[in-house]
Amino acid sequence: MNLYFKQIEIGPMQNFVYLIGSLRTREAAVVDPAWNVDKILKAAAEDEMIIKSVLVTHTHFDHINGVEALVQATDAQVFVHSREAAAIHLEDQSVTSVEGGDEIVIGDQKLSFLHTPGHTPGSLCFETEDRLVTGDTLFIGGCGRCDLPGGDAEQLHKSLSRLHAMKESLAIYPGHNYAPTPSSSIGNENKYNPFLMAPTAQDFLNLIGGVKKRGG
Repeated sequence: MNLYFKQIEIGPMQNFVYLIGSLRTREAAVVDPAWNVDKILKAAAEDEMIIKSVLVTHTHFDHINGVEALVQATDAQVFVHSREAAAIHLEDQSVTSVEGGDEIVIGDQKLSFLHTPGHTPGSLCFETEDRLVTGDTLFIGGCGRCDLPGGDAEQLHKSLSRLHAMKESLAIYPGHNYAPTPSSSIGNENKYNPFLMAPTAQDFLNLIGGVKKRGG
């Protein structure tokens, strides 16, 4: 298998940053660079990977505060959903707007963008081979909050229902380290995550109304 995949915990909000790429070509993308860009660059260098792209799950500050510094260091191309592209303050040639269903190739690894609004209007998940990076849409045992500007509980329920229907063997990797384990699977979350199992929007609203909010 040529897939290169590394998970790094970083910053005061227990963010997960991901490096995704090809072991054959040594090209990689960084998902949600934030807080400590030097640590991200060091992790890539230690694995002899060349950073070519930045993938943004959503544009809350705790997920993008390192984008500018990383682009300056690597000249990487930034991929962000069109509904949130304006939040990336870089030269236009450095930013590519994407939509759900779009695909890119990192080295020789295909990656698909899934538009999963609710936490923010342009929230994205990234699927490659047997892995799904879920950002703040889906956590292990939880989900992103939807009471911040741009959040929409009904949209989040629809997005989670879409993830609920994906193949159960798909491994999920969230945007924050809020659980005893750093990853899970759709199958496990379908069994144990009440937010992913909520059958109707009203059931979902009842759940989130009674839960202490966390997550950026």
